[in-house]
Amino acid sequence: MKFPQTYTLKQIATIIDCKFVGQDEFPVLGMNEIHVVETGDIVFVDHPKYYDKALNSAATIILINKEVECPEGKALLISDDPFRDFNKLTQFFKPFQSANKNISDSAKIGEGTIIQPNTFVGHNVIIGENCIIHSNVSIYDDAVIGDNVVIHAGTILGASAFYYKNRPEGFDQLKSGGRVVIQNNVHIGALCTIDKGVTGDTIIGEGSKLDNQIQVGHDTVIGKKCLIASQVGIAGCVVIEDEVTLWGQVGTTSGIVIGAKAVIMGQTGVTKSVKGGATYWGTPIEEVRPHLKGLANVKKIPEILSKLKEH
Repeated sequence: MKFPQTYTLKQIATIIDCKFVGQDEFPVLGMNEIHVVETGDIVFVDHPKYYDKALNSAATIILINKEVECPEGKALLISDDPFRDFNKLTQFFKPFQSANKNISDSAKIGEGTIIQPNTFVGHNVIIGENCIIHSNVSIYDDAVIGDNVVIHAGTILGASAFYYKNRPEGFDQLKSGGRVVIQNNVHIGALCTIDKGVTGDTIIGEGSKLDNQIQVGHDTVIGKKCLIASQVGIAGCVVIEDEVTLWGQVGTTSGIVIGAKAVIMGQTGVTKSVKGGATYWGTPIEEVRPHLKGLANVKKIPEILSKLKEH
């Protein structure tokens, strides 16, 4: 998430009421999660296990719960609870805005686009030309939809990320201030749910086709010309490269990469990253040919045992 203007380190520290290490005027351009940070961004870290990763990331401002040696060219925000203060910043820069009509006045809708009854279009949404948005679709604030996109009834774009910190008093949700971005010529079936990024974008690439009842988690990036069948569940922060096929009821873990032109057979549990250009099946996932060969060999065991008894 980029801020609407450049803020100073001192200004950010004032917003969350914390100490800082660095020059007062040190520039702060935005905030992001560790996997998408860029120069000028804030990243938060609250466990010693991940200190080095955060300090050595592309982020130049580290929101951290211990005063450590600051790398050259970077700055620190010292907080007793970085998770809480990251939420404060999200709330400050992306506060929830209530709506008083089905289509916000700030939404921009392209020529030739049809929006069916009972659809909600939130603040600052951009919808391109010649789209069809069917009834009862909910498009949350800041979503971006390209040209020639079809979205069927009951689909929801932009719900919050499923991202929680376990505290003694209960689960504390990391607030979502990101977006959903749907590129040109995408077809989304009925009753799909596509969560927005925590601070970045959840992206559905150009020409991809999604069946009904599919879940796409926060900050996931789906490439161009992918085919995704019904009841697939994709966790957060997954990268699905171009021309991947996911058949029905595939489920993935978070933070993995599925290589270009991979085919994942139905009901597979994608438990790790896999290379492109191959077909996979099973839980845990493996290439389909060795897997089927192994199953065929298992079926031969009774025959082999029978022959052994004969000798």
